[in-house]
Amino acid sequence: QVQLVESGGGLVQAGGSLRLSCAASGGLFSINAMGWYRQAPGKQRELVATITGGLRTNYADSVKGRFTISRDNYKNTVYLQMNSLKPEDTAVYYCNANIGKPPLWVGESHWGQGTQVTVSS
Repeated sequence: QVQLVESGGGLVQAGGSLRLSCAASGGLFSINAMGWYRQAPGKQRELVATITGGLRTNYADSVKGRFTISRDNYKNTVYLQMNSLKPEDTAVYYCNANIGKPPLWVGESHWGQGTQVTVSS
């Protein structure tokens, strides 16, 4: 029932910036941790950044200092600000959220369908 929809992907030149958004919707739920993952052709999906409900953040070494994850709980949305983009950042970026639903509020993992980010050299 809960859906995650990503937006903000596109084509950008090396050194440029993009801001990804992921909005959750669909009934009564609570969002715990949220994160961004990416998958390039021929590679496994990898963690990019996570943010907890307490706003503690974690980043992959490859993006540390360039990307910033944030969230707006009133809008049920997580963002990924990507600066100083490199060609190796090219991938499909997926939103993930741990979401609890009544009656037990046990957290389950939910995924968006992804948004393409392409960085040209």
